[in-house]
Amino acid sequence: MIKWIFILLIVAAIAGLLGMHRVQGAALTGAKWLAIIVLVLFALVVLGLIAIAG
Repeated sequence: MIKWIFILLIVAAIAGLLGMHRVQGAALTGAKWLAIIVLVLFALVVLGLIAIAG
């Protein structure tokens, strides 16, 4: 999933350089949502490990 975030960021950067602002916005939005999902999953795993260890 991290790979997809980097791919979308690269697409957004290239689209921004070429002046395609709608594509840039869509790629950034996708990358943002994927980053949020990754952070939530990471937090759930950490909390789960703390609950098991405690």
